[in-house]
Amino acid sequence: MSISLNELRSIFPIFNQQINGNPLVYLDNAATTQKPLQVIEAIQHYYEWDNANVHRGIHTLGSRATDAYEKARYKVARFLQASSVQEIIFTRGTTSGLNLIASGYGQAVCGIGDEIVISAMEHHSNLLPWQQVAQATGASLTYIPLQSDGTLAIQDVEKAITSRTKVVSMSHVSNVLGTVNPVKEIAAIAHKHGAVLVVDGAQSAPHIRVDVQDLDCDFYVFSGHKMCGPTGIGALYGKKDHLEQMHPIEFGGEMIDDVGLYESSWRELPWKFEAGTPNIAGAIGLGTAIDFLEEIGLEQIEAHDRYLTQYALQQMNEIDGITIIGPECERLGLITFTIDLIHPHDVATVLDTFGIAIRAGHHCCQPLMRHFEVSATARASFYLYNTENDVDRLIEALLQTQTFFKSS
Repeated sequence: MSISLNELRSIFPIFNQQINGNPLVYLDNAATTQKPLQVIEAIQHYYEWDNANVHRGIHTLGSRATDAYEKARYKVARFLQASSVQEIIFTRGTTSGLNLIASGYGQAVCGIGDEIVISAMEHHSNLLPWQQVAQATGASLTYIPLQSDGTLAIQDVEKAITSRTKVVSMSHVSNVLGTVNPVKEIAAIAHKHGAVLVVDGAQSAPHIRVDVQDLDCDFYVFSGHKMCGPTGIGALYGKKDHLEQMHPIEFGGEMIDDVGLYESSWRELPWKFEAGTPNIAGAIGLGTAIDFLEEIGLEQIEAHDRYLTQYALQQMNEIDGITIIGPECERLGLITFTIDLIHPHDVATVLDTFGIAIRAGHHCCQPLMRHFEVSATARASFYLYNTENDVDRLIEALLQTQTFFKSS
């Protein structure tokens, strides 16, 4: 490893600024992460030297662009430890990947009397598509009940998944609770009943080493922008037999094999799902981000993020008036909380005056907010470039926020 965690901040240009007269403390990493110089330069290099469409031109620029684009696909396959590069589909991100699975697979296998199993902790992007499948096919949505702290009990999973279940879709790591769901065990339960498991990896891919073969999930999706890559790019992993059976949901250039006047046939995997000009620069940037994370080491990133989360939890638990949302168990990378008598939006606004960026709102998880009987919460989320000093500044700013509202 040639990059240490202590050297990281200098690699991220965005930290060379002040916000409201204070050095930037960025704690909104669950929403999106900052970009290192390597990623920015890789995108710039493509546009300056290799800008051409992929899979089309036989000229030098087209060949270089295609090579870089497909090399990024190989990096994603290696990153997820997929068995074949054909199992990797480039998407716009987690949301588009989940919609592709729901429309391309879910609508094909679900019908009246079938069940789709999810939980109330899901991000809206892993809930709305399945609502649409249920409405279109007559299948029913079944929710795994949550424990009072928002976690799942494996016995409840076993009860929810039945012989009528066709699809189980689950977040690997909750974007509100930071808890890691037992997706490997859930996959085994789903497969026992003939169902498939879809994993929302938006919050897990940036923080832990993922092995889709070990998890034995049928589909796994993630976004590049949450793991130091560009926005507008992500990937979908699917077991090859599932992808071969699926029909594409977008049609146009480059995904075809032969086009007639009244019918057409599609290219082989993975290109049949990538109609039109793809986000070439985004894929190249994502591949560079993967190189960056693997150079640091996913195990080191996970240990760092877990440590910072616990460091912050210990101090926040000592502040009267702060309520931590979710379980007391170990979390991965984020803390969601409320402060008595202060709206989360006001908390975020005051923290911004100190140069500290956090998230406030329902975090695209309104059913989970209702489970905890709140309309909104504040969320501080950590990543590899955050430090103990960032946490210390957060704690001091939270105390000053309480003082400010008490005095006013």
